[in-house]
Amino acid sequence: MAKYETDFKLQLVQEYLSGHIGFKALSTRYGVSRTVLRGWVSRYQIHGEAGLSKKHEHYSAAFKEMVLRHMHQDALSCTEVAALYNIRAGGGVVAVWERMYHEGGIAALHPQSRGRRPMPSTLKPIPTTTTATTEARTIEELLKENEYLRTEVAYLKKLDELVRARQQAAPKKRRW
Repeated sequence: MAKYETDFKLQLVQEYLSGHIGFKALSTRYGVSRTVLRGWVSRYQIHGEAGLSKKHEHYSAAFKEMVLRHMHQDALSCTEVAALYNIRAGGGVVAVWERMYHEGGIAALHPQSRGRRPMPSTLKPIPTTTTATTEARTIEELLKENEYLRTEVAYLKKLDELVRARQQAAPKKRRW
């Protein structure tokens, strides 16, 4: 979506409102979509030059619900209600709000957080084994662990020996 300067928007709106040129010819001359041009004109007629300036705003769930209620009560289109409430993103955003409202009610209209979750403010300390815990182990526990490790090593050696014996016993294939 192209971004246009406020002066450029104002020039096109005033050219259209002078009555000498229509939406189709004006949009062709300047390479601007007719829909975008219509939105600029309707926002200018309702809000003046302030309707053409850039606006980055987040809307609350209560505001979204109010816009949808007004749209249904007065049988307005999404584009008309967007121009009336000076919603710069246009009728498409209002249509998305309406779909979300029908799918999940007012709870679906609440702003959702975007992106990655923030890092926790305090990191949990990593538990480390201290010398006190290793010293507390008894000689009996150390002997049991030593015996277990010796058994494991002996098992792995025997397994390796069996695998090698099987490989040597396997008949060798001839190459042609």
